[in-house]
Amino acid sequence: MPTPMEPSQPGRPTEPVPVPVPVPVPAPAHAHATSRTTRLRASWNACADLLERRIGHELFALTARVAMATIFFLSGRTKVTGLLTVTEGTYALFREEYRLPLLPPELAAHLAAYAEHLFPLLLLLGLATRLSALALLGMTLVIQFFVYPDAWPTHLSWTALLLYLAGRGGGRLSVDRALGLR
Repeated sequence: MPTPMEPSQPGRPTEPVPVPVPVPVPAPAHAHATSRTTRLRASWNACADLLERRIGHELFALTARVAMATIFFLSGRTKVTGLLTVTEGTYALFREEYRLPLLPPELAAHLAAYAEHLFPLLLLLGLATRLSALALLGMTLVIQFFVYPDAWPTHLSWTALLLYLAGRGGGRLSVDRALGLR
């Protein structure tokens, strides 16, 4: 077989045989977008990992405990005078405005006032965290369905925090954990 410069016939040079040269084919436009998306996703996930390590369950549980304890304790303080003396105004609210079914207003006023003091304190300490969160969740649902049904955005946020605490517990920074309880 003749080489590109060998004559195929004596005395006549042949034309060089073209050698195919690979031509770079530009990547489709979506390939750049895909690699950019992959880089963005990786950056996002790296930030999420960092936040998860820095915030984590411990800080979130402590923050949720303090937030919910504050809300309910302050509400409880509006129902009493002195240490735990239920006010006449509280009785009137339960008789005339709240009108809870199944319980006499005076009993409901006492139960609410005491529960809004006891469970927030337990929650703040992280003692019986799951039980306290469930008790306050029960109060939240009663308030939502029987007292202030239009306040569902507020009650939904309380529910989210209380469900988190009921499901995950009070975290490392709690008396529960010091006692070896989850």
